[in-house]
Amino acid sequence: MLNLPTTEERLGKSPQRLVRYFVLVMALVYLGLGVWLWWTADTATGGGIISLSPTARRVLGSVFVLYGLLRFFRGYQTYFRKKPLSDDHD
Repeated sequence: MLNLPTTEERLGKSPQRLVRYFVLVMALVYLGLGVWLWWTADTATGGGIISLSPTARRVLGSVFVLYGLLRFFRGYQTYFRKKPLSDDHD
C-alpha cells in the first residue's frame, strides 16, 4: 500500500478552515444574486437563455435570498459558534 501524506499533512493545516469560509462566501453569493434579481426585476432583459417575467424574477430572487440566509446561519452555527460546555462529567 502507498504511504501518501494526508491533505492536512501536506498543507500544514486543516482544510476545514478553508471550507468554513467558502460556505459563508457562497451564502453571500446567493444573497447577492437574490438582491440583484429583485433590483433588476423591472428592467428589460436581453435575449438571454431564459427570459423571466418581473414576477418570476422577484420570486426567484426571494428564494435565493431565503436560501442564502439559511446557508449563512447554518454555516455560522456549524463552523463559528463555540460549543457549549456540557455539565455531563461522567
